[in-house]
Amino acid sequence: MAKHDRRTSRRQPSTSRSVSIQVPLPVLAVLGDVRQAFHGLCISTGMQVLQAMQEADRDALCGPKGRHQPERTAWRGGSVESHVTLGGRQVGLPRLRVRNADGEVPLASFQWAAATDALEAHTLEAIAAGVSTRRYARTLDPVPAEVSERATSRSAVSRRFVALSTQQLRAFVSRPLGELDLRVVCIDGKVFKEHCIVIALGIDTAGRKHVLGLREGATETAAVSTALLNDLVTRGLPTERAMLFLVDGSAALRRAISDVYGSLGVVHRCQVHKYRNVLGHLPERLHASVGRALRTAWDLHSEATAKRALERLARSLEDEHPGAAASIREGLDETLTVLRLGLTGPLQRTLRTTNIIENLNGGVERYTRNVKRWRGGQMIQRWVASALLEAEQRFRRVRGYRDMRHLVAALDALAPPEVDVEQVA
Repeated sequence: MAKHDRRTSRRQPSTSRSVSIQVPLPVLAVLGDVRQAFHGLCISTGMQVLQAMQEADRDALCGPKGRHQPERTAWRGGSVESHVTLGGRQVGLPRLRVRNADGEVPLASFQWAAATDALEAHTLEAIAAGVSTRRYARTLDPVPAEVSERATSRSAVSRRFVALSTQQLRAFVSRPLGELDLRVVCIDGKVFKEHCIVIALGIDTAGRKHVLGLREGATETAAVSTALLNDLVTRGLPTERAMLFLVDGSAALRRAISDVYGSLGVVHRCQVHKYRNVLGHLPERLHASVGRALRTAWDLHSEATAKRALERLARSLEDEHPGAAASIREGLDETLTVLRLGLTGPLQRTLRTTNIIENLNGGVERYTRNVKRWRGGQMIQRWVASALLEAEQRFRRVRGYRDMRHLVAALDALAPPEVDVEQVA
């Protein structure tokens, strides 16, 4: 066991600069790290640690209490009631005071404690778990009876979450995308009252999912979708190579992809959305048979064979149910894009629908279910961004990710050949 050095270090004159924090050796022996001590110990011990840190700071500035030091430039000034955040609650703690000829000298330890907000992580984790601000205080560990506490009211927690989620939103919408090596982008909208939040989810060449961005608008219009895509491009989404876009069939979104990516925007229409749309034009007695015919066609391995099967189905419905026939023909080729790219197995099943972003939207809905009243688009964006970031922590690679190399090769084959400028010259 190492021996403790009992020698007292030489005291330095008081200055306005920050001083190093000296913590009693027994505390360091237990935890070794002041930040770890502050967050790891229970509330009572954490308060003792902070008090010891303040005392050490004050000793460094004023010298040991009870010893005459003519050369000292600062003196003790008593204490004043203040508070810090511990274990998810703001608790009362005396702030030790030091003064010199110029006025009060701040203690570095208390400045750090006041700036370090342990409630941040606790608040977001509680809300992510579905705890409303009304019930937040009940989720916290109890504090000792002798410790006063405050700032767990509904309004205090709401204000704290507004500040945290605003900070998250700013960071979220400015994240660079250039190094992600993305080849698939899935876009979908989610409606909140009079607002629509359009969300973009990307898949990189290793099959990892990434939340790319969001945009707020009145509806899922071409202008909103185009603004979202342009923002992604500005942040590094490549436009010089083909990109696979998974969409639900929105004409506005389709137009936005064409405007931003042109021929390099390879669109696949979600087969589940098309399935529902076709059956919506039919009486219930035909749902089973027509649904089976649609699934059989999409399960074929050849684009040409699948297209013939779908056209045959449309002709069989044309006389009696022209709406269903028109729905089958509308965007027919784009429901077969994954077949045209030669995808098979789990990766084809993953990419032929927009389920990956539908599941993400479901997580957003669960995250925001305790919001009783939406107060404008900014509030909606904050909550959705927080929900997306929380969901992103649990992302797994898509099923069939080992076949992403085949998708990359197929997309690269669609890109126009590069022109050798020197050879042309």
